[in-house]
Amino acid sequence: MAAHIDQRHVGYTYEDIQATATEIMKHCSLKPKIAIICGTGLGGIAEAVADQTVVPYETIPGFPQSTVKGHAGKFVFGTLQDKPVLLMMGRLHYYEGYPMWKVAMPVRVMKAIGIETLLVTNASGGLNPEFKVGDLMILKDHIDLPGLSGDCVLIGKNDERFGPRFLATNSTYDKDLRKKFTEVMNELGHGDILRQGTYIMLGGPTFCSTAEARVLRLYGADACGMSTVPEAIVGRHSGMRVFGLSLITDTEDLTEDDEPSEYMLTHEEVLKTAGERATLLQKVFLKFVQRI
Repeated sequence: MAAHIDQRHVGYTYEDIQATATEIMKHCSLKPKIAIICGTGLGGIAEAVADQTVVPYETIPGFPQSTVKGHAGKFVFGTLQDKPVLLMMGRLHYYEGYPMWKVAMPVRVMKAIGIETLLVTNASGGLNPEFKVGDLMILKDHIDLPGLSGDCVLIGKNDERFGPRFLATNSTYDKDLRKKFTEVMNELGHGDILRQGTYIMLGGPTFCSTAEARVLRLYGADACGMSTVPEAIVGRHSGMRVFGLSLITDTEDLTEDDEPSEYMLTHEEVLKTAGERATLLQKVFLKFVQRI
């Protein structure tokens, strides 16, 4: 009988990551320094990418598969106004059954490919009462709830070739990139929908209850979601500059009431809101990437 393996403490070796990066680069001659992880329904950013080379995950030996609607499951190489970029369309999630180290494995591969700047997007729920559906929130900070409860993405044996054993996560989200994105939004006339705040990661796949949303707001969170933090931490661990952006696809009524909200959020509604912001996000990222 095979021995039980604790999946939290099993990961890819440095050599595994290098081999995966080599396999991917067999398909493309571009050498991008910027990568964008497209969140739920935000793959429309790819429509602005020219001269595309598509590498589906299933063509990469041993690469985990994305199983969620709104996540295409492929890498897209190309250019945004002649600047080479790599898009990840179809991230991996903890709630799909992947351990944290596997969720963030693609970021390790991006580093091996040569990525220096990581732009991470997501669809999230608004907790700040001033937020509205359709707002964009720049991540100023995060709360790693799974990590605080013992499932940090960096748990396990550390290889110094990846990064340091102990990582400071303050200033994870690059201040200069946040400033540049703000400037672009204002120049395009959309500063009124731009926010900055703290994102809290939940394990999922359940959307939080009204009582849970109140607790998360007490923690100091402005928006909540089921991704981004492991990728941002590993990006930071790898020495990348990291920028995070949340599209607020729903908001929670946190007014004091004895009864929980009867509003039932669906994944389809999240996708609908993301689709409505697709054109704007294409324009913003075209201009934003040019400033990096």
